[in-house]
Amino acid sequence: MPIAEALELLLGRLESDHPQREFLKRKLHWTMAGTRGESRLQKEFKEFYLEDEFHILWNVNLKIGTWPVQMDGLLLTSHGAIIIESKNINGQLYFNKETDEFFRLTIEGEKTILEDPRIQMNKHIRFLKQFFKINNIRLPIAGLIVFTAKECEFLSKPPDTAICKTYQMVEYLLKILLAFPPESPNLNLLKIKRMILANQAPYKHPPLCVHFFIDSKDLKPGVYCRSCKELTMQRNKRNWECSKCGARDESAHILAIREYLTFVERHLTNQKLRSFCGVESRAVATRLLGRTDLKRIGESKAYSYHMPE
Repeated sequence: MPIAEALELLLGRLESDHPQREFLKRKLHWTMAGTRGESRLQKEFKEFYLEDEFHILWNVNLKIGTWPVQMDGLLLTSHGAIIIESKNINGQLYFNKETDEFFRLTIEGEKTILEDPRIQMNKHIRFLKQFFKINNIRLPIAGLIVFTAKECEFLSKPPDTAICKTYQMVEYLLKILLAFPPESPNLNLLKIKRMILANQAPYKHPPLCVHFFIDSKDLKPGVYCRSCKELTMQRNKRNWECSKCGARDESAHILAIREYLTFVERHLTNQKLRSFCGVESRAVATRLLGRTDLKRIGESKAYSYHMPE
């Protein structure tokens, strides 16, 4: 489940005075802003062109042992590979070369110390060098940090790192490529692309209640109505019907199951489903679980249902 959708649904299951609501609302805002920024970045990349072969991969998730990385973009060319990192931070941005601090000033003059994106980029370059070495890929690597917020201004930029705004990205990419050595001979870019895709290892987020220190008992039970955006669906003659607007959705329980597995834990039982959805009948819950692709483990009344690997 996309994190923005999950956060919005989680907020819908918390009371208005829950202590974590304001933090989750801010987290949702940041997540949606980041998603919009990545969308602007990918849209801008459509103007990128090379006469030579190239491939662009978005949202690259790789792992070496227990070391995972997530790269917003990876450009593969016969001259080299460029990691593209998207940062959606507005305000006046300042890289302090004396202290290695990165901070922003808002319009109101508020100063906020932030994590320096150069550190993350250096880690990703170090990772990709090792990943290429393991897979016998001889290709130089560089990085570009793209700030996607529409209202951001650089008060200073470090001279040793490629940093730009969204509209500048294509020119910066071409400039980086010009600095690479001549193209590597006998390089099969398509094979490298397929190998990277085959090794994708998406990050498995812990259940949100665990991650955000929320007691699962604080979650309101019920089944979500996509029309009313409330927990108002009721079971009626083998179907779900909203008690507020009358909308019908025979698969409404599928979303509820995804919510439970995303919010609480990676498996559930008949009893836990009934409690979470507000369903009284064990037989109904059994039928609902039987219509999913969840893996059933155990015997008879001790069945538990797990997400397939």
